[in-house]
Amino acid sequence: MEIEGLRVLVTGGAGFIGSHIAQQLADAGAEVIVYDSMVRPAPDPVARSGVRVVVGDIMDYERLRAACQGVDVISHHAAQLEVTTSLNDPLADLRTNAEGTLNVLRAAHEVDARKVILASSACVYGEARYIPQDENHPTEPNWPYGVSKLAMEKYAQVFSIYYRLPIVSVRYAITYGENEWYGRVLTAFARRAIEGKPPVVWGGGQQIRDFTYVGDAARLHNLLIQRDEVTSGAFNVSTGIGTTILELARMFSQTFHLPAPIAENIAQGEASREVEGRVRLPLELKRMVLENESARALGWSPEIPLNEGIRREVAWARRHLDHWQRPSA
Repeated sequence: MEIEGLRVLVTGGAGFIGSHIAQQLADAGAEVIVYDSMVRPAPDPVARSGVRVVVGDIMDYERLRAACQGVDVISHHAAQLEVTTSLNDPLADLRTNAEGTLNVLRAAHEVDARKVILASSACVYGEARYIPQDENHPTEPNWPYGVSKLAMEKYAQVFSIYYRLPIVSVRYAITYGENEWYGRVLTAFARRAIEGKPPVVWGGGQQIRDFTYVGDAARLHNLLIQRDEVTSGAFNVSTGIGTTILELARMFSQTFHLPAPIAENIAQGEASREVEGRVRLPLELKRMVLENESARALGWSPEIPLNEGIRREVAWARRHLDHWQRPSA
């Protein structure tokens, strides 16, 4: 289906990935409704013609359904995102990510939406048995967050079959870029770079990750809306390139002329002594690199290399350090 003229509702559309999706859709001529609780909006809100913001929570079914009335496509990006929150309060994580998604799917069915795109995560795979991980890799999440995202996908499969509703899940690798919230490793490196401090690396920095620029992720998401033949299943959103945390740290040091990275020997679950407020995640993944052949078969490929994406995020963060310093950010 053509983007121009489509009526699209984006839950979480004032947040990180959702704001990029909403902006790209609006630029392509879609009529966009952002449905967001505005608890943690991006500092660069969607401010394009053709975008309307409805303040609401996905747990408020009646308000959500009313906002969905008359839409063609629903993009569901409202979620509980923090791994630490899922560990400390798995029930709250489950309610938001599973029950909230059920509300979205119910609403999509009742308003006769033409397609639903769901934001899933590489966390559904858990520790890699092989890399790159394709969409058929076993799903054995190691964190409650991954469990709630996998539950969301399973509900989507049932709705897709039972109601003949086209539903596609996108499994994001480590997505980064402008409007990102503070908390993950790349943002920690970025804030220290702005302060003129070197990155701090835990566990030798040999953990491998797939870092994907948010603009590239939004392009694939919007391509999945356009491709009418794509009516179900999951797609990895990734570069397919593995980068160790130590390599990432050295990239920051070289790009921003910082001293060499600092090695800090702390155990999983232990608080950092070098970086205030940072805790090394328990049950840490050793490897996470996603294959993207399914996405490439649709004509998509990632365009922004990691060093360029880092420069863009740091330039943005210099203007929005107050966003990263808020307790909720």
